[in-house]
Parts: sequence; structure tokens; C-alpha cells
Amino acid sequence: MRFLVTGSAGHLGEALVRTLKARGVAVTGLDRSASPFTDAVGSVSDRDFVREHVAGADVVLHAAALHKPHVATHSRQDFIDVNITGTLNLLEESLAADVRSFVFTSTTSVFGRALTVAEGEPAAWITEDVTPVPKNIYGVTKLAAEDLCSLFWSNQRLPCIVLRTSRFFPEDDDSKDVREAWSGENAKANEMLYRRADIADVVEAHLLAARRAPEIGFGKYIISATTPFRREDLAGLGVDAPSVLAQVAPAYAAVYRRRGWSMFPRIDRVYDNARARKELGWAPEHDFSTVIASLERGEDFSSDLSREIGAKGYHAETFAEGPYPVE
Repeated sequence: MRFLVTGSAGHLGEALVRTLKARGVAVTGLDRSASPFTDAVGSVSDRDFVREHVAGADVVLHAAALHKPHVATHSRQDFIDVNITGTLNLLEESLAADVRSFVFTSTTSVFGRALTVAEGEPAAWITEDVTPVPKNIYGVTKLAAEDLCSLFWSNQRLPCIVLRTSRFFPEDDDSKDVREAWSGENAKANEMLYRRADIADVVEAHLLAARRAPEIGFGKYIISATTPFRREDLAGLGVDAPSVLAQVAPAYAAVYRRRGWSMFPRIDRVYDNARARKELGWAPEHDFSTVIASLERGEDFSSDLSREIGAKGYHAETFAEGPYPVE
């Protein structure tokens, strides 16, 4: 079995290549940037480059993309070229090469304005059945690429799995208000309740998707840490998240107090990963309970893989305020 991983110099691409190589699996990494995990440098928007390297692959894990941090620094055409045309190139060449599984890394950002909840209103419970309403070119192009995957399954029977991943990057939050009120680790721990996953679990979801794709055919799955919240908690989360959390995870308060940490006052959405756990057989190992257990032991709550990869950033340049500019 030979894997092709796009975006091999990025967070997830590197994590996929690292994991596959450690397991003795043949893998080729592609990226626009050279890296220890990149075997061929080039863009997925280059059809000839894609054709050359898809040949001989059994599985394509397509993680390459322009991301939200690039919205303010790249043109809309750049996003279309990489996120849509690049995906189309990979799908067409995968079909021609008889690839058995195509896994597309999408994002929960496609939900966009469907996540907009007024202050004081109940939090939104987000499943794969929620209709996405993208709010920027990043979301628009990722959603379009998802639809291309669906088309190649329905018309050409190329098995495709779409994974809508929540946050797994280690960089600080793009929100100035969040950065000023919470440390990076405090904010990430909070997010493990409802909108974040550890990269080690995200990798396992991709490998399970590759294995199950021929059987499933086509599917879209939210990949986020398992939440302790229930639908009946949504009203409380919208107005007083710490009180709700004290009911479902009472041990957190003492651990946070010792560190001088705090919970967000309200939570606006909760990602539900139940479908991925049921249909892919995904069993994420990291969630808020493991965060608290690690903190109680005085340990870093991120996985070994996450620490090995570290923070990469998204731009060569630095900015006056924040890790990257946003639109």
C-alpha cells in the first residue's frame, strides 16, 4: 500500500507522513515548500506535477490548502487555484490512476455563519446535517472542494471521505480579545470542550477514513474531540459556560484555580463527532478529561506527536499584532 500526502510541510501533512513512516508504510509527501517530510516540491495546482506523483499511489490524503490565516495575504484567485483547482487535479488523476481511497481534509470553518449565535442565545449543536454558510473565501473554496469529492463518488465511483477538522494548530488565537484574556494553553484547554482536537487523533481519523473509504463510498465527518456536553446544556452554555462545566466536569475548577486559569464565560457552538466515531470507528484519545488529568499530573496535555511537530506559523513575515492578519 502506497500513500500520497499533500501538504507534507504543514502541521497535518507532516503528522501524517511521520506516522506512516513510523509504521513502515510507503509514503510520498508533496508540498510547495521543502521540508524533511517532503519528497517532491511543487503545487497541487500544477496538473503535470500532480499526475507524476499520483501515479502508483493507492491512497491519497489531501491536506494541502491555503488556510484562514492566508485570507488577508492571498488573493481569492489564489484560494481558487490551490483549494479548488488543486483538489480537482488530484481527483482526476486519482481516478486515472485507480486510487482506492481519497481522503480530503476539510474544516469546520465551512459552517461559517451557521455558527453565528447572538449573545445570551443557546449555543449551536453542530453535526454534519447543519447546512454550511461560508463567510470567507477559505470556507467557500473548501466547501466547493467537498462538493467535487462528492461528485467524483456519485459520477465516477471514486471512494472519497471528507473530514471536517476542528482546530488542532498550536499557534495563538487570532482573536485579540482571547489572547489578552487567556494564555494560549488556557484557551486551547477550554477549546477541547467543543472546538479542538489533538493532531494525533486527527491523523488516526485520516488513516481510518482511508481504510473505510471503499466500503463507505462517500461521507463527511466532523473531527473534533469528544465533548462532555449534551444538547440540553446548550441554553446554559450560551449564558454561563463555567456553571455548566462545573456540572459535567467538576474536577476542572480546582485544577484551573491552581494555575490561575479560567473558563470562557460563554460557548457559542459544540461540535458533535458522534458520526465519525460510529461510522469510521474513530476513538479519539484526547478530550477535556485527559486535559484535566494531564494538568493534575503537572504534564503537557498535548500528544507527543503534537510536541514533535511544534508551531510552524503560516507566513514568512511577522505582523504588528497577532499571529496573522484576518479579514
